[in-house]
Amino acid sequence: MTATTFNFASMAAQLGEEQGISFQDKSLTWNTAKDVQDVVDALNKQTTVHYLNLDGNTLGVEAAEAIGEALKKHPEFRKALWKNLFTRRLKTEIPLALNHLGAGLIAAGAKLTVLDLSDNALGPNGMRGLEEFLRSPVCYSLQELHLFNCGLGPEGGTMLSKALIDLHDNAQKAGSPLQLRVFIGGRNRLENTGAKAMSNAFRTLKTLEEIVLLQNSIFYQGIISLAESFKENVHLRVLNLNDNILRPKGAAKLAEVLPYLTMLREINFGDCLMKTNGAYHLGEALEASNEQLESIDLSFNEINSDGGLVLVGAMKNKPKLRYLNLDGNCFRSDGCEQVIAEMSKLPNAKALQPFEEDNSTDEEEDDDDEEEGEGEGEAGELEEDYDEEEEEETDDHDHGNDTTEEADENEEDYAEETAYVTSSAFTTKLFNETTNSKAGDTFAINKTISNKCSPEEFVLSQKPCSQKDFDALDEENKLQALKGIINQFTDDNHLLLLVFTTLKCAHLAQSSKPALELAESLYQATFDYAIKTKQEKRVLNYVLKQLELLRSEESFKSEYNVKSCRYALSEVLKKPQFANDNIKNTFKIFLENNDI
Repeated sequence: MTATTFNFASMAAQLGEEQGISFQDKSLTWNTAKDVQDVVDALNKQTTVHYLNLDGNTLGVEAAEAIGEALKKHPEFRKALWKNLFTRRLKTEIPLALNHLGAGLIAAGAKLTVLDLSDNALGPNGMRGLEEFLRSPVCYSLQELHLFNCGLGPEGGTMLSKALIDLHDNAQKAGSPLQLRVFIGGRNRLENTGAKAMSNAFRTLKTLEEIVLLQNSIFYQGIISLAESFKENVHLRVLNLNDNILRPKGAAKLAEVLPYLTMLREINFGDCLMKTNGAYHLGEALEASNEQLESIDLSFNEINSDGGLVLVGAMKNKPKLRYLNLDGNCFRSDGCEQVIAEMSKLPNAKALQPFEEDNSTDEEEDDDDEEEGEGEGEAGELEEDYDEEEEEETDDHDHGNDTTEEADENEEDYAEETAYVTSSAFTTKLFNETTNSKAGDTFAINKTISNKCSPEEFVLSQKPCSQKDFDALDEENKLQALKGIINQFTDDNHLLLLVFTTLKCAHLAQSSKPALELAESLYQATFDYAIKTKQEKRVLNYVLKQLELLRSEESFKSEYNVKSCRYALSEVLKKPQFANDNIKNTFKIFLENNDI
């Protein structure tokens, strides 16, 4: 359960005081102009439209053309929030629909700052519908580009790179230098070819502050090329390469580059097979650089305890460190104890996350030097053979979960539906099943709680509540009433309702004692359930992200009063019966580092 997966506030929460239109998570099918008339009417009626959120619906060509025509009237338009928009669409439909939407903004002379097309099965075919748009003056002002889980593949990645380089050049010539800060491109199966192409774009841009390339089947050759491009982006603050194949060679190259990135706050190289030699390289670099780091994830990298101790030794000069994840390596129990003991000597000792899984084997390999293939002849050749085998295995494993063109070949002419669960999947399953029996509409994503508020309405509303809303919950025992609704659901739905019902109450905690007391009880219930179902770490990380204490893969700003929610958490931490020491200590570290 990540903030990406289950964040139904999503991008809309970032919009602040901006004016816009949202049809988020309506699960509507728009084929014709008539189908999409409500969107067109809203665009025609509203004089100022800074954003249009169509996330969680499915858009056809004719409907896209109608929206594009309506967008022509809005030169003030800034943010295109169009993720998860082409489920069940033909591959030929997607580029045509994107052409119509882009043409509308080009005709309007809009100045886009955010483009979010995540969770759409674009592939190279979809990129053809974006190329002209990405090169146009509309994107000269682009600051954030979100293409998470779009199945671009090596070809699509190459096309994207060329488009971004042309965009940069066009903007420069027009006297409006491109200032792209955020690139989210995880789960696109870029592989080495796509990664090398994207490195050319990053090297050209030089303005990036956040790069997310997790789970892209990139091997160390592609990582080496990317590392050189990272060095050119000296303002880089967040770097996420999780679940690619660094190997010691890739780790060594990243270690060479890290000292140039003095503004880095977060690195995630988890599940990257850097092995012990890679940990040595990285530890040596970190010991003398990157003092501003706050979050480091090096979990599941087949590092032995010696490598773990080297990494801990590199944490001495990290005064701001609040999260260090070394779980899932090959420390064995005695190695874990040594790592914990060494970390306990440091001022930032609480940053070390608990060890819940150890991947040591009876035949644990200590021959990283041979695997790295630093010499000539057979050692190097063996490494190439190993990489090819690994890549084949990765391909077989991932096709069931990716939006790539390769995975689509046996799907006739349909673009694959979004492979990863998004907010709309949660909304469709939970809200429709719960409320279809009631008269009228289901609870809409932006619907506020009514004057007479039933426990069901309170729990299922996806918006923060006011004091009036809270008081309208006409139940003598509010806690039992709310739990009665939540307990009707199981698994992740149960957990999500616990978390967000807690936030609704915590939202008012600083101004209402009854709301504070209810929030404390719900925090308790949430982590009782997490402990009972052995999901402590998962839930802990999710709550930290919702309270903006831990950064998410896709950045977002909570709609809830985060300060008030943190206050309620700090109060429940004072109760001896709350959760356990590990959960308490972790929360305390993050709250203390955020001046709570």
